[in-house]
Amino acid sequence: MSNIPDKPSDKANWTGAASIAGAAIGSAALVAALLYASRRKERAEARANPAPLSADNAPETD
Repeated sequence: MSNIPDKPSDKANWTGAASIAGAAIGSAALVAALLYASRRKERAEARANPAPLSADNAPETD
């Protein structure tokens, strides 16, 4: 006879579910961080390089 039970214990089921949930939460946090960083970079680049002036919105000069 083997020492392996026929039915997995409740603790083993709980541990597996917790590890899957942890991986999902970690993945979601990583995606959120990447989206935040890319959006922040885009805004910084937009502030550094303003749109060129056209004839319609050129400043008045003497």
